[in-house]
Amino acid sequence: MSRPYLLGLTGSIGMGKSTTAKMFAELGVPVWDADATVYALYAKGGAAVAPIGAIYPEAIRDGAVDRAALRKVVTSDKQALSRLESIVHPLTTQSREAFISAHSDAPLLLLDIPLMYETGAEKSCDAVLVVTAPPEVQRARVLERGTMDAAELELILSRQMPDAEKRARADYIIETLTLEQTRAAVQELVAELGG
Repeated sequence: MSRPYLLGLTGSIGMGKSTTAKMFAELGVPVWDADATVYALYAKGGAAVAPIGAIYPEAIRDGAVDRAALRKVVTSDKQALSRLESIVHPLTTQSREAFISAHSDAPLLLLDIPLMYETGAEKSCDAVLVVTAPPEVQRARVLERGTMDAAELELILSRQMPDAEKRARADYIIETLTLEQTRAAVQELVAELGG
């Protein structure tokens, strides 16, 4: 029995990953989103709320994980991140496997995983697509969102694998300078992979 071709999508913050994932979806490719999965796990009734609450009750508000409170825990407790990962990673893996099973008849699936290489998720993909843009474009995109300042951006970048290393490990690379160029590259890749 054939199974879908699993294309992993990753890229550092501000590289155009979400926009690229939407382009795949517009072409009918089912997309699994790791970030959206974590948001659902942290929401009221989410599968991560009780286990996180058991070790960090101060991070729970109104039956959901309070992300701001959780950030404080992570910055003040050196063990917190690995403890949280031991809860969240198995749950996201279950979600991803359920998604793949639910779309077993599709020729191509896109797995949108920001920390693809950092978490070893590339091992479960047939190939990895990295989206990239020059550092000054990346920085401008992130700061234009108005959700973080330059210092917060630097902290996030320090925790992510450098763009050059991601590109070196990628099977496919799309530079996301313009929407038209990105859309054309996505269409070409979907046609190549039989999506």
